[in-house]
Amino acid sequence: MINKKKISVIILLTGLLWSCFANAQQSVNTAGNTASGSGGSVSYSIGQIVYTTISGSSGSSAQGVQQAFEISMLDVKNTTFNVSLNAFPNPTTDNLTLQINNFTNEKLSYQLYDMQGKQLDNGQITKQETLINTVNLPSSIYFINVIDQDNKKVQSFKIIKN
Repeated sequence: MINKKKISVIILLTGLLWSCFANAQQSVNTAGNTASGSGGSVSYSIGQIVYTTISGSSGSSAQGVQQAFEISMLDVKNTTFNVSLNAFPNPTTDNLTLQINNFTNEKLSYQLYDMQGKQLDNGQITKQETLINTVNLPSSIYFINVIDQDNKKVQSFKIIKN
């Protein structure tokens, strides 16, 4: 009888002690996915502000994202035209509207770039509001440059796609 009580108490204390070391992970992520290949698969997420590194005999893995989420807008104020440019909504989910106030048929165009500097889209601006389709773009940060006919940058926007 006493042995069964001792064993029950030891199991209970071990369970309580183990639960003190158990941690749950919780984060608000902006995106994520699973990538797989011939060597295995890995799940990843974008938006975590904490990370840990696990090392082993075959290498190491850094879990989490090492950069903070940042919202800012790049702006070049010296325009050759007397126009005011806005890009909204920012962050966006489906479409981005590029609005030009005081538009008087200047020859302007836009260029959409990803974080690596790869040009994803471009187009002519022919009216006061230009709709840029972002539905097929993954969640990330993008840059839009508005340029004039001489390929000079008029204004830049940093856009977040959710």
